[in-house]
Amino acid sequence: MGHDAPAMTPGAIPALHACARCAVLAAVWAGAGTISCTQSPDIALASDAARETSSRELTVDGVRLRVDLGSGGFEAGSDALLSWVRRSAGIVAAYYGVFPVQRATIELRPEAGAGVQGGSTYANPDALIRVRVGREVTAAQLESDWVMVHEMTHLALPDVGPEHAWLSEGLATYVEGIERVQAGNRSEQDVWAEELRQMPRGLPQPGDEGLDRTHSWGRTYWGGAMFCLMADVDIRRRTRDAKGLQDAVRAIARASGGLRAEWPIERVLATGDGAVGTTSLEDLYARMKDSAYAPDLPALWRELGVVADGEGVRLTDDAPLADVRHAIMAGTKPRS
Repeated sequence: MGHDAPAMTPGAIPALHACARCAVLAAVWAGAGTISCTQSPDIALASDAARETSSRELTVDGVRLRVDLGSGGFEAGSDALLSWVRRSAGIVAAYYGVFPVQRATIELRPEAGAGVQGGSTYANPDALIRVRVGREVTAAQLESDWVMVHEMTHLALPDVGPEHAWLSEGLATYVEGIERVQAGNRSEQDVWAEELRQMPRGLPQPGDEGLDRTHSWGRTYWGGAMFCLMADVDIRRRTRDAKGLQDAVRAIARASGGLRAEWPIERVLATGDGAVGTTSLEDLYARMKDSAYAPDLPALWRELGVVADGEGVRLTDDAPLADVRHAIMAGTKPRS
């Protein structure tokens, strides 16, 4: 499963020092009813006593996670929910080499219905992720969920401000699928099929003024993801698959400490470029920040060997950039 199903209807923008990354443009998208992750903090805080009675402590690779199960009553049971949180944290930690923070609180908000219904991430003063979960959620839905991985991924990028929300949301959208492929939690075909189907939503429309100035849902999530894909491909082309976007974002997370930091986007991109020895991120940003640059996505899919096949895709290894496609999903391996 990818990002096709509606998650939550956007609400108010949280007034936090490091705001909920999935709610930055909530006022713009109000009523969209599509993928977004938002929760206003003024209605979300539980009493300390209530949280104590429903909280569990997890340790994942030395990281302390406090999981608040809310009022409970989930059909899947607390063990399945805790396994879901643990698995998601392990997926993100594996991609970044280490989990982005040393401790975090995960608040699970029971809602009517089934499935995982959306989330938001904060970092002021400490890491806090709130996720809305249907009381009828099943173990299978938790196993295939993308929301928790998406939200945890937000913790690794500095706060670049609402003007650049496309980078925060686009990176989490792009990276989530790769993280899960590398962990064996999602198939490569599923990820490429989703990108082939959804990424055109990120292309500029009439009146577009670039990623920094056009804050529609499509440009923010899938325009940002498109930026990340193009940067990943360019880095791997220039370095002959020795480096990729994964190396760049790992370096950014290490240098900044993640979402608690406030960095200008120029510093973020320069740090990533410095780690991989290219200017891919900065060059692409100069091209896309304030102009309606529209890449030839069909040509890119052909070069990568991603071929539409009914509802899915067929991956071909005789394409010019098939090695890049493989390297993106496999990740950069440590040199011995």
